[in-house]
Amino acid sequence: MNKIVRRAISGVLLLDKVAGFTSNAALQKAKWLYRAQKAGHTGTLDPFATGLLPLCLGEATKFSQFLLDADKVYRAEIRLGVRTDSGDLDGVVIAQRPVDVDEAALRQALLRFLGEIDQVPPMHSALKHAGRPLYEYARQGIEIDRPARRVTVFDLELESFDGVMARVRVHSSKGFYVRSLADDLGEVLGCGAHLSGLDRLKVGPYHLEDAITLESLAELGEAERDALLLPADNLTLDLPRIDLDLEATWQVNHGQSIWRAGLHVGELLRLYASDGRFLGVALVDEEGRASPKRLLASESITDHRAS
Repeated sequence: MNKIVRRAISGVLLLDKVAGFTSNAALQKAKWLYRAQKAGHTGTLDPFATGLLPLCLGEATKFSQFLLDADKVYRAEIRLGVRTDSGDLDGVVIAQRPVDVDEAALRQALLRFLGEIDQVPPMHSALKHAGRPLYEYARQGIEIDRPARRVTVFDLELESFDGVMARVRVHSSKGFYVRSLADDLGEVLGCGAHLSGLDRLKVGPYHLEDAITLESLAELGEAERDALLLPADNLTLDLPRIDLDLEATWQVNHGQSIWRAGLHVGELLRLYASDGRFLGVALVDEEGRASPKRLLASESITDHRAS
Protein backbone atom coordinates (compact mmCIF):
# COMPACT_ATOMS: atom_id res chain seq x y z
CA MET A 1 0.00 0.00 0.00
CA ASN A 2 1.33 3.42 -0.96
CA LYS A 3 1.87 5.80 1.93
CA ILE A 4 -0.02 9.10 1.68
CA VAL A 5 2.35 12.04 1.30
CA ARG A 6 0.98 14.88 3.38
CA ARG A 7 1.06 18.46 2.10
CA ALA A 8 1.64 21.74 3.93
CA ILE A 9 -1.54 23.18 2.46
CA SER A 10 -3.50 25.97 4.14
CA GLY A 11 -6.96 27.42 3.66
CA VAL A 12 -10.61 27.36 4.65
CA LEU A 13 -13.03 24.79 3.21
CA LEU A 14 -16.77 25.42 3.35
CA LEU A 15 -18.19 21.93 3.80
CA ASP A 16 -21.85 20.95 3.52
CA LYS A 17 -22.11 18.18 6.11
CA VAL A 18 -24.69 15.46 5.53
CA ALA A 19 -26.60 13.64 8.28
CA GLY A 20 -24.96 10.59 9.82
CA PHE A 21 -21.43 12.01 9.95
CA THR A 22 -19.81 13.32 13.09
CA SER A 23 -18.01 16.62 12.58
CA ASN A 24 -14.70 14.88 13.32
CA ALA A 25 -15.38 12.14 10.76
CA ALA A 26 -16.15 14.81 8.14
CA LEU A 27 -12.98 16.67 9.11
CA GLN A 28 -10.80 13.57 8.83
CA LYS A 29 -12.26 12.69 5.42
CA ALA A 30 -11.59 16.21 4.10
CA LYS A 31 -8.08 16.14 5.59
CA TRP A 32 -7.44 12.84 3.79
CA LEU A 33 -8.75 14.15 0.46
CA TYR A 34 -6.46 17.18 0.67
CA ARG A 35 -3.55 15.16 2.10
CA ALA A 36 -3.26 17.98 4.61
CA GLN A 37 -0.74 17.84 7.42
CA LYS A 38 -3.07 19.60 9.84
CA ALA A 39 -6.80 20.33 9.98
CA GLY A 40 -9.42 21.54 12.44
CA HIS A 41 -13.08 22.56 12.52
CA THR A 42 -14.64 25.79 13.71
CA GLY A 43 -17.47 24.47 15.84
CA THR A 44 -19.12 21.07 15.61
CA LEU A 45 -22.47 19.88 14.31
CA ASP A 46 -24.23 16.87 15.84
CA PRO A 47 -24.30 13.71 13.69
CA PHE A 48 -28.02 14.16 12.86
CA ALA A 49 -27.49 17.83 11.92
CA THR A 50 -26.66 19.01 8.42
CA GLY A 51 -25.34 22.13 6.81
CA LEU A 52 -22.38 24.47 6.88
CA LEU A 53 -19.25 23.20 8.61
CA PRO A 54 -16.24 25.44 7.86
CA LEU A 55 -12.97 23.51 8.12
CA CYS A 56 -9.49 24.93 8.50
CA LEU A 57 -6.43 23.34 6.93
CA GLY A 58 -2.82 23.99 7.85
CA GLU A 59 -1.98 27.50 8.98
CA ALA A 60 -5.64 28.56 8.82
CA THR A 61 -6.23 26.56 12.03
CA LYS A 62 -4.47 29.36 13.91
CA PHE A 63 -7.41 31.65 13.16
CA SER A 64 -10.33 29.22 13.66
CA GLN A 65 -11.32 31.00 16.89
CA PHE A 66 -12.74 33.87 14.84
CA LEU A 67 -15.43 31.52 13.49
CA LEU A 68 -16.00 29.83 16.85
CA ASP A 69 -16.98 33.30 18.11
CA ALA A 70 -19.13 34.14 15.06
CA ASP A 71 -22.92 34.41 14.83
CA LYS A 72 -24.76 31.41 13.39
CA VAL A 73 -28.01 30.95 11.44
CA TYR A 74 -29.96 27.67 11.66
CA ARG A 75 -33.15 26.15 10.36
CA ALA A 76 -34.59 23.98 13.11
CA GLU A 77 -37.34 21.37 13.07
CA ILE A 78 -39.03 21.21 16.48
CA ARG A 79 -41.39 18.35 17.36
CA LEU A 80 -44.00 19.29 19.97
CA GLY A 81 -45.51 16.80 22.41
CA VAL A 82 -42.40 14.68 22.99
CA ARG A 83 -39.54 15.53 25.33
CA THR A 84 -36.22 13.65 25.29
CA ASP A 85 -33.37 13.53 27.80
CA SER A 86 -30.94 15.06 25.29
CA GLY A 87 -33.35 17.61 23.83
CA ASP A 88 -33.02 16.09 20.35
CA LEU A 89 -34.19 13.10 18.31
CA ASP A 90 -31.25 10.92 19.39
CA GLY A 91 -32.29 11.03 23.05
CA VAL A 92 -34.51 8.79 25.15
CA VAL A 93 -38.15 9.86 25.40
CA ILE A 94 -38.84 11.01 28.96
CA ALA A 95 -42.31 12.54 28.53
CA GLN A 96 -45.18 12.62 26.05
CA ARG A 97 -48.02 15.09 26.36
CA PRO A 98 -50.96 16.12 24.17
CA VAL A 99 -50.40 19.15 21.94
CA ASP A 100 -53.04 21.84 22.03
CA VAL A 101 -51.16 24.75 20.49
CA ASP A 102 -52.22 27.03 17.67
CA GLU A 103 -49.91 29.16 15.56
CA ALA A 104 -50.72 32.35 17.45
CA ALA A 105 -49.74 30.76 20.78
CA LEU A 106 -46.55 29.38 19.25
CA ARG A 107 -45.56 32.76 17.84
CA GLN A 108 -46.24 34.38 21.22
CA ALA A 109 -44.08 31.79 22.98
CA LEU A 110 -41.21 32.30 20.55
CA LEU A 111 -41.10 36.00 21.41
CA ARG A 112 -39.86 35.04 24.88
CA PHE A 113 -36.62 33.79 23.34
CA LEU A 114 -35.84 36.85 21.23
CA GLY A 115 -33.04 39.23 22.23
CA GLU A 116 -30.64 38.74 25.14
CA ILE A 117 -31.68 35.73 27.18
CA ASP A 118 -30.25 33.46 29.88
CA GLN A 119 -29.92 29.89 28.63
CA VAL A 120 -28.87 26.82 30.60
CA PRO A 121 -26.52 24.68 28.45
CA PRO A 122 -27.75 21.11 27.88
CA MET A 123 -26.15 18.16 29.64
CA HIS A 124 -25.59 16.57 26.24
CA SER A 125 -22.95 19.10 25.19
CA ALA A 126 -19.16 19.33 24.93
CA LEU A 127 -18.87 21.94 27.68
CA LYS A 128 -16.35 20.84 30.29
CA HIS A 129 -16.86 20.16 34.01
CA ALA A 130 -13.82 19.09 36.03
CA GLY A 131 -11.99 18.44 32.77
CA ARG A 132 -14.65 16.17 31.29
CA PRO A 133 -17.34 17.04 28.71
CA LEU A 134 -20.86 17.19 30.10
CA TYR A 135 -22.12 14.49 27.72
CA GLU A 136 -19.91 11.93 29.48
CA TYR A 137 -21.70 12.64 32.77
CA ALA A 138 -25.06 12.55 30.98
CA ARG A 139 -24.33 9.08 29.59
CA GLN A 140 -23.71 7.91 33.17
CA GLY A 141 -26.99 9.42 34.35
CA ILE A 142 -25.20 12.14 36.34
CA GLU A 143 -26.73 15.60 36.36
CA ILE A 144 -24.29 18.50 36.79
CA ASP A 145 -25.49 21.91 37.92
CA ARG A 146 -24.97 24.34 35.03
CA PRO A 147 -25.19 28.10 35.46
CA ALA A 148 -27.23 29.93 32.84
CA ARG A 149 -25.25 31.83 30.23
CA ARG A 150 -26.14 35.10 28.55
CA VAL A 151 -26.70 34.60 24.82
CA THR A 152 -28.38 36.64 22.11
CA VAL A 153 -31.06 35.64 19.61
CA PHE A 154 -30.99 38.29 16.90
CA ASP A 155 -33.87 36.86 14.89
CA LEU A 156 -36.37 34.05 15.42
CA GLU A 157 -38.79 33.38 12.58
CA LEU A 158 -41.52 30.75 12.43
CA GLU A 159 -41.45 29.43 8.86
CA SER A 160 -44.15 26.76 9.14
CA PHE A 161 -46.31 24.90 11.68
CA ASP A 162 -48.69 21.97 11.15
CA GLY A 163 -49.91 21.64 14.72
CA VAL A 164 -47.08 19.33 15.80
CA MET A 165 -43.98 20.16 13.76
CA ALA A 166 -42.59 23.70 13.78
CA ARG A 167 -39.91 24.92 11.41
CA VAL A 168 -37.98 27.86 12.85
CA ARG A 169 -35.14 29.98 11.48
CA VAL A 170 -32.76 31.14 14.21
CA HIS A 171 -30.00 33.77 14.06
CA SER A 172 -28.01 33.56 17.29
CA SER A 173 -24.77 34.52 18.96
CA LYS A 174 -22.01 32.11 19.93
CA GLY A 175 -22.82 29.80 22.83
CA PHE A 176 -26.47 29.34 21.87
CA TYR A 177 -27.91 25.80 21.86
CA VAL A 178 -30.84 25.18 19.52
CA ARG A 179 -31.70 21.95 21.37
CA SER A 180 -32.13 24.01 24.54
CA LEU A 181 -34.43 26.36 22.64
CA ALA A 182 -36.56 23.38 21.58
CA ASP A 183 -36.72 21.96 25.11
CA ASP A 184 -37.42 25.33 26.74
CA LEU A 185 -40.06 26.16 24.15
CA GLY A 186 -41.84 22.89 24.88
CA GLU A 187 -41.95 23.70 28.58
CA VAL A 188 -43.31 27.20 27.93
CA LEU A 189 -46.07 25.68 25.77
CA GLY A 190 -46.76 22.99 28.38
CA CYS A 191 -46.51 20.07 25.97
CA GLY A 192 -42.79 19.37 25.80
CA ALA A 193 -40.71 19.38 22.63
CA HIS A 194 -37.43 18.27 21.15
CA LEU A 195 -35.18 19.16 18.24
CA SER A 196 -35.93 16.74 15.41
CA GLY A 197 -33.79 18.32 12.68
CA LEU A 198 -31.15 21.01 12.30
CA ASP A 199 -29.58 22.62 9.25
CA ARG A 200 -26.86 25.26 9.69
CA LEU A 201 -27.27 27.92 7.02
CA LYS A 202 -24.64 30.50 7.94
CA VAL A 203 -21.51 30.91 10.05
CA GLY A 204 -20.19 34.44 10.30
CA PRO A 205 -19.87 35.70 6.69
CA TYR A 206 -20.13 32.22 5.14
CA HIS A 207 -23.27 30.75 3.55
CA LEU A 208 -24.38 27.17 3.01
CA GLU A 209 -25.00 27.74 -0.71
CA ASP A 210 -21.25 28.27 -1.16
CA ALA A 211 -20.36 24.93 0.50
CA ILE A 212 -19.58 21.53 -1.04
CA THR A 213 -20.36 18.00 0.14
CA LEU A 214 -17.67 15.40 0.78
CA GLU A 215 -19.13 13.30 -2.04
CA SER A 216 -18.72 16.13 -4.55
CA LEU A 217 -15.29 17.00 -3.16
CA ALA A 218 -14.10 13.43 -3.71
CA GLU A 219 -15.03 13.60 -7.39
CA LEU A 220 -12.72 16.56 -8.05
CA GLY A 221 -9.09 16.52 -9.02
CA GLU A 222 -6.50 17.89 -6.62
CA ALA A 223 -6.13 21.21 -8.40
CA GLU A 224 -9.91 21.69 -8.44
CA ARG A 225 -10.12 20.91 -4.72
CA ASP A 226 -7.30 23.33 -3.95
CA ALA A 227 -9.10 26.07 -5.88
CA LEU A 228 -12.05 25.79 -3.48
CA LEU A 229 -9.97 26.80 -0.46
CA LEU A 230 -10.31 30.32 0.85
CA PRO A 231 -7.06 31.94 2.05
CA ALA A 232 -6.30 31.89 5.77
CA ASP A 233 -6.76 35.65 6.11
CA ASN A 234 -10.38 35.24 5.00
CA LEU A 235 -11.15 34.40 8.63
CA THR A 236 -9.89 37.79 9.80
CA LEU A 237 -11.43 40.19 7.30
CA ASP A 238 -13.48 41.91 10.01
CA LEU A 239 -10.27 43.15 11.64
CA PRO A 240 -8.57 46.44 10.70
CA ARG A 241 -5.82 45.94 8.13
CA ILE A 242 -2.26 47.19 8.62
CA ASP A 243 0.19 47.16 5.71
CA LEU A 244 3.83 47.07 6.77
CA ASP A 245 7.01 48.36 5.18
CA LEU A 246 10.11 46.19 4.82
CA GLU A 247 11.49 47.05 8.26
CA ALA A 248 8.22 46.46 10.08
CA THR A 249 7.72 43.19 8.16
CA TRP A 250 11.11 41.99 9.41
CA GLN A 251 10.28 43.03 12.97
CA VAL A 252 6.95 41.19 12.99
CA ASN A 253 8.49 38.07 11.44
CA HIS A 254 10.97 38.07 14.30
CA GLY A 255 8.27 38.41 16.93
CA GLN A 256 8.84 42.09 17.66
CA SER A 257 6.10 44.58 18.42
CA ILE A 258 5.61 47.59 16.17
CA TRP A 259 4.17 51.05 16.78
CA ARG A 260 1.51 52.75 14.70
CA ALA A 261 -0.40 55.93 15.45
CA GLY A 262 -4.08 55.62 16.32
CA LEU A 263 -4.05 52.08 17.70
CA HIS A 264 -6.36 51.15 20.59
CA VAL A 265 -5.32 48.93 23.49
CA GLY A 266 -6.84 45.45 23.16
CA GLU A 267 -7.58 45.86 19.45
CA LEU A 268 -6.87 42.96 17.09
CA LEU A 269 -5.27 43.75 13.73
CA ARG A 270 -4.48 41.76 10.58
CA LEU A 271 -0.99 42.36 9.30
CA TYR A 272 0.31 42.25 5.74
CA ALA A 273 3.93 42.22 4.56
CA SER A 274 5.43 44.82 2.24
CA ASP A 275 4.73 42.47 -0.70
CA GLY A 276 1.05 42.05 0.29
CA ARG A 277 1.36 38.63 1.94
CA PHE A 278 -0.79 37.95 5.00
CA LEU A 279 1.44 37.62 8.06
CA GLY A 280 -1.06 37.02 10.82
CA VAL A 281 -2.85 38.78 13.65
CA ALA A 282 -1.49 41.22 16.23
CA LEU A 283 -2.92 42.46 19.52
CA VAL A 284 -2.37 46.06 20.62
CA ASP A 285 -0.69 45.91 24.04
CA GLU A 286 -0.95 48.35 26.94
CA GLU A 287 1.84 50.47 25.46
CA GLY A 288 -0.13 50.93 22.26
CA ARG A 289 2.14 48.68 20.21
CA ALA A 290 0.96 45.95 17.86
CA SER A 291 2.31 42.72 19.33
CA PRO A 292 2.25 39.57 17.12
CA LYS A 293 -0.32 37.12 18.45
CA ARG A 294 -0.84 34.55 15.68
CA LEU A 295 1.57 34.43 12.75
CA LEU A 296 1.74 32.19 9.71
CA ALA A 297 4.72 29.85 9.89
CA SER A 298 5.31 30.23 6.17
CA GLU A 299 3.52 31.16 2.97
CA SER A 300 1.33 28.33 1.64
CA ILE A 301 -0.15 27.78 -1.81
CA THR A 302 -3.48 29.33 -0.81
CA ASP A 303 -2.16 32.39 1.01
CA HIS A 304 -2.46 35.43 -1.24
CA ARG A 305 -3.39 39.07 -1.09
CA ALA A 306 -6.78 40.07 0.27
CA SER A 307 -8.54 43.38 0.00
